Amino acid sequence: MDLTGRIVLDPTDERASTHREPLARPATLDGLRVGLLDISKPRGDVFLDRLAELLAERGVAVRRYRKPTFAKPAPMDLRREIGAECDVVIEALAD
Repeated sequence: MDLTGRIVLDPTDERASTHREPLARPATLDGLRVGLLDISKPRGDVFLDRLAELLAERGVAVRRYRKPTFAKPAPMDLRREIGAECDVVIEALAD
């Protein structure tokens, strides 16, 4: 994927990379349901705890989710749940 001269590699297990256009970011989070996904890396929850506090101070509706392990993609049931319950998702990567 090429974003203004940058190449972004997809870390999933695809055998051949797929061209994907990035989705447009919303101008504001007002009225949107924000999902915070902890991928189960150490201290990711610390980052998301603080982010949840900051979003709540702004009146943003926040839902929390956690992958069982960072070593594998999120289970399909979890992906469906997030897709049904959220308008945008922020994923925490930390160590």
